[in-house]
Amino acid sequence: MGKAERFEDLIAWQKARDLTKEIYLLTRENDFAKDFGLSGQIQRAAVSIMSNIAEGFERSSPGDFQRFLLIAKGSSGEVRSQLYIAMDIGYITEEQFQRLNQYVVEVSRVIGGLLASIQRNRP
Repeated sequence: MGKAERFEDLIAWQKARDLTKEIYLLTRENDFAKDFGLSGQIQRAAVSIMSNIAEGFERSSPGDFQRFLLIAKGSSGEVRSQLYIAMDIGYITEEQFQRLNQYVVEVSRVIGGLLASIQRNRP
């Protein structure tokens, strides 16, 4: 695939969208749904990943795009950290944690690859 024409073409955004859906579904279950603080925070962090990828892309400036991708990558760390909390207090099983944590790591890796690509192509 060539140069992305829309943010929706970016694999990083597509994966972040899938992750966000998974987080929303997870936070609607059992005790997690009753913990408005943690469920809201992890939802916002997940939304931040995909939103910052989109916003940075739409800025049409490589420097801006890099900056927003760094924010998105930081938000992926926030989601991972909050998944540990959710597991530690029994909102999710270790199996759920492992699956989602691996997915967040993958999202972060793809964002990192996109960042590296932008850096290589900048004058």
